[in-house]
This record gives sequence, structure tokens and C-alpha cells, in this order.
Amino acid sequence: MIRKMPAASASALRIAIAVALGAAAPGALAQQADASNPEDEADLRQLASQLAELKASYAQEVRRLRELDMQVQALQARLAGKVPAAGTPLAQTPAATAAAAAAARAEPPAEPSGSPAQPQEGYASSAADAEKARAEESRSVADVKQQARALFDQRLTIENGLTYNRYDRKQLTLNGFLALDAIFLGSIAVENVESDTLNYNLAARWGVSPRLTLNLDVPYIARKTVYQKGGAGGAAAAIAQEETTGSGLGDITASANFRLLPERGARPEMVLNFGVTAPTGQEPYGIPWRVLERDDDDFIRFAVPEEQPTGNGAWQTSIGLSAVKTSDPAILFGNIGYTYSFKSSFDDIDNNPDTVNPGEVKLGDSFYYGAGVAFAFNERTSFSMSLSNRMSARARTRYDGQPWTKVIGSDANAAMFNLGVTYALNPHATMVGLLGIGLTPDAPDFSLGFKIPYSL
Repeated sequence: MIRKMPAASASALRIAIAVALGAAAPGALAQQADASNPEDEADLRQLASQLAELKASYAQEVRRLRELDMQVQALQARLAGKVPAAGTPLAQTPAATAAAAAAARAEPPAEPSGSPAQPQEGYASSAADAEKARAEESRSVADVKQQARALFDQRLTIENGLTYNRYDRKQLTLNGFLALDAIFLGSIAVENVESDTLNYNLAARWGVSPRLTLNLDVPYIARKTVYQKGGAGGAAAAIAQEETTGSGLGDITASANFRLLPERGARPEMVLNFGVTAPTGQEPYGIPWRVLERDDDDFIRFAVPEEQPTGNGAWQTSIGLSAVKTSDPAILFGNIGYTYSFKSSFDDIDNNPDTVNPGEVKLGDSFYYGAGVAFAFNERTSFSMSLSNRMSARARTRYDGQPWTKVIGSDANAAMFNLGVTYALNPHATMVGLLGIGLTPDAPDFSLGFKIPYSL
């Protein structure tokens, strides 16, 4: 009974016959050159045709072996997390070089000129697999890019964040004059303002395309401020204290991230950011004041607002540029941007509790920048350090029918040193911890935040 030979054995047999015939072909052809029998010439042509077919089959099998080897190398790189750098051609990777060298050693002899050239079958699919393996990143790197607003994909991400800020401001007020260059005549008042702010932020980020992401941030703010004033009642040792609170919806921000340039070689990934902030929170203007102390001449010595604002009361737009560069094992990132504030009208812009003066307010524009570095410890964990700074110009006010005037002391320079940790909880959720330390008087004393982005 004749059994059918397996395909693998048949393929190996064809390759062996092709090699044997290829080695014996020169001698056979030389012997047949002297033959004059027409029957032998017909056999020679038949054998030559069979030899050409076997050579073509052998070449096709070698190409198939090369394709499978490249696919295995790409799969091994993907499983090990060692993918080639962005922009590196497949032929320049060590795995591809070894595969090409092995294939070159097994390359069959040149085909006869009459044989049709065989197409390079399978190269498109293997290159696509290699590109997919190169594009795949470790989870920790993707989490760092997400925090830098440089992650683009086709998924919806819901982010819950909670941030606590602590402010402590002290101010010395002198009301008098210096006599004989040594003696101060008048009253001295020490003012201390302690503020605690808790900000819960619900954000949605939608990857519209590999180059565009839309974002929506909705904050809810709770504030408590304690006012302390020394020299109450004209006595240097007397201290007056009052506490006010406020909570509610903050200013909602809608923004978009557009990838200008992908990361390639020494070039970082460049992302353009554009956002608009709406004054949906409680503005600080028009809030009633509570008078705690007056002088005999009815001069207000100590007054506080009855509640704390949750917004700034003005429309704002911002534009910025972010850059991210992976340099194993570090991830470098930076940003720069500008925020413009529009003029807004209010029924009362005076901080005097006894008067009502409508007018316009123009908050100072701000310029911000930052830079940092992150390290991916493993597939799930990364650690980052960064420095950020925001510089704001003076605000301006104008009462109805009056010229614009600058508000002294309204400019600010807030610099922060930030530490962050990201940890992947599961394939969909990541926990982010942030600690900010204020470096200038206008910055918070410290800031502590937690965020959990969840990808659907």
C-alpha cells in the first residue's frame, strides 16, 4: 500500500534533490554536450526543465523560511519588551541582521535567465508585524506619556483626581512713621492667611485619531481660609481670627492635543495643546464682606468675605507645546505655554464692604514652562521629577467711566518642584501619586495629588 508523503518531508526531499541536481548539473551537461542521440537530447531538456522547477521551489522555500524567522524574532522581541528604537529600519536590527545572514548563506544559485523572477512573498506582513512590535510600549512608559499629555490612541479614558493645596501667607502692616531713625510711632499689624483647598477633578479624554485627543476637565472645589490679624483694637498683643469656607463647581476646561511630529530617532514627540476655560465657578467679585473691626473714625481695620470663590470669573484661552523623548531607561519631557485672559464686567469690583462700584477686570496673562525626567523601573512602575513655573502679569481694573489701573501685588511667580509615581493596577487602570513643593512665595507651600485614569 502506498502512503502519501507528508508535506514537510516532500518539501525537504525537493530541496535535497534540487541541491543534488544543482551540484551534478555542470558534469551532466558537459557529458550530454557530446551526445548526438536525439532521444538523449529530449531527456536532457526534460531534466533541465525539472531542475529549473526545483530551483524555483527551493528559492520559494528559502524565502518562506526567512519570513518565518523574521516573524519569530518580532514575536520574541514583543514578549521580552525589547523592541527596536523608533525609526530603526527592520534590516538594521540585530535579529533581522542575523536572519538575513542565515538566509544569505542558504540562498540558492542564480536562476537561469529564462526562469521568471519570483515575488518577495510575505515581506509586507512580516514588516507590518515588526512595525507593530516596535510601536508597542511598556505600560510604564505609556503612563508617563499620558501624564505629559502625549498619549494618543483610540480609547476613551476617564480620570478621577483629588488634589490638596496648602497656602500660608504672612504680611506685616505698618501704619505710622519712623522718628529719629530708630523709633516707630504708629500701629503695627501682622496679618496671616492660611488656606486649604481640596480639588476633585473629573476628566474625560477621547482619542479621536492617532494624532488628535479631546479633553474635558470638570473640577469641584472646596476651600477653607483662616484670617488672623495682630494688633486688634489697637493693642499689639491682641489677635483677631475669622474662618470662611466655600465650595462648588469650578471653572470647566475643554482642550485638545494634536500630535505635530512623532518620535523618531533623536527627534522627540511634539504635541500642540489648545484649551478654553469657562467661568463656571463662583467669581471673587460681588461677594458680600463681613466687617469684624472698625476704628473710631469708622475706618475698617478687619473685614473678610462671607464665602470663598471657586473660580476666577473670566474666560481664558491657552496654547502650549509639549515634547516627550524616550531614552532608555529615562523619559524626558517638557512643556511651554501661554494663557490669555479676556476682560469681564461685574456689578461690583470694589473690596470695600460699604460701597458698590461696577466695572471691568482684566486678569494678567500668564506664561508657564516646565521640564522633567521619568524612569521606568519595570513594566508597571515609573518615577518622575520635574520643575514647573508660572509667571502672571498684574491684573487691571476699571470702574465705569474711569481709566484702567494696575492692581499692585496682583502679579505672581509660582515655581514648583514635583515628584510623581505611576503604578499600573490592571490593564485598564493606573494610580498616579503627585507631590509638589513650592519654591516661591506665590506657589503653594505643598501640593499632594492622586489620580486614577481608567481606559475603557
